[in-house]
Amino acid sequence: MPIKVVQDLPALQRLTQENIFVMDERRATMQDFRTLEVVIVNLMPTKEATEEQLLRLLSNSPLQVNVTFIHMQSHHAAHISEHHLKEFYRTFDEIKDRYFDGMIITGAPVEKMPFEKVNYWDEIVSIMEWSNKHVFSTLHICWGAQAALYHHYGIDKEPLDKKLFGIYQQELRDEKVSLIRGMDEVFWMPHSRHTTVATEAFENSSELEILAGSKETGVAIAQSVDSRFVFIFGHAEYDAETLDKEYKRDVDQGLPIDMPVNYYPNDDPSQAPKLKWRTAANTIYANWLNYYVYQVTPFVIEQIDGSWEDEEK
Repeated sequence: MPIKVVQDLPALQRLTQENIFVMDERRATMQDFRTLEVVIVNLMPTKEATEEQLLRLLSNSPLQVNVTFIHMQSHHAAHISEHHLKEFYRTFDEIKDRYFDGMIITGAPVEKMPFEKVNYWDEIVSIMEWSNKHVFSTLHICWGAQAALYHHYGIDKEPLDKKLFGIYQQELRDEKVSLIRGMDEVFWMPHSRHTTVATEAFENSSELEILAGSKETGVAIAQSVDSRFVFIFGHAEYDAETLDKEYKRDVDQGLPIDMPVNYYPNDDPSQAPKLKWRTAANTIYANWLNYYVYQVTPFVIEQIDGSWEDEEK
């Protein structure tokens, strides 16, 4: 799939070297059909790495997608330059009058804090409320998934005894659901988190359904029954070396951290980890774009505000 992004984004050159088809604004103006509009709320401190990871996955489809990145106005991002944010990102105020086929809200390193104590909580709540009328389907990752469950359904996160950290096998609950169509019954997914959402909270809700999980991780993938909200509690987007960088960073800083499970060959951190979740990740994101965004979003994108529902009745 050709991905359209802001011209000169540094991730473009690196993805092009991987033979990923990424289209800049100049070439996209030559296309004569409506592209999908996807907005990514990037809350990760490693913004440039997250850009590459998500764009790589969004490329695995024949659809053309125009990607807009936004950052929080109410939070100072310490690990990215102001030039990068100014050049390649927008703020919520700048895009709130637009409509989007899909939205991705990433994870964030704030999961130990109560939601209301996060300094950009009011802003992320405004974005989630806005999405009800301006976005057709939203995919939430890790803390983003927990935040959405708390805001939309009143379901709070719970602390784990110790950090869930490593690569875990996940089992499908219902292979017929479009989001996980074509996936293996058992697949791998990275997790890196201190909190979880109780499985019972999903099982007791008539508005939510579990798609995949395991005893070790709890729920890994879930969705609202109308498919407008998708929740991924792991990090399917991670590169092979992402957990390695996180582990060695914490070791260097003297922080308490266990070696990521099922990750290093022979549990030896000196050996390069093997990527074994890319196929599952590609399938999830391609299915989300195809079945939850492209095939059901109104062609007239402004009808996302709900008027399309009246036409169907």
